[in-house]
Amino acid sequence: MTNAEYERMVEKITEGVKLAIDRLIEKTKKDDGELVISQDGKIVRVKARDLKQN
Repeated sequence: MTNAEYERMVEKITEGVKLAIDRLIEKTKKDDGELVISQDGKIVRVKARDLKQN
């Protein structure tokens, strides 16, 4: 695998993870649910509707 192929694969994986996170947030917003995340090294529960998406 060349360096260019490796970098393209990493880009595709990163894009896929971002898409999955966006979909999770949207679904959780529709269900008016919470997500559990790490914030400053602490585990916290956050309402999905309070999260800002890019």
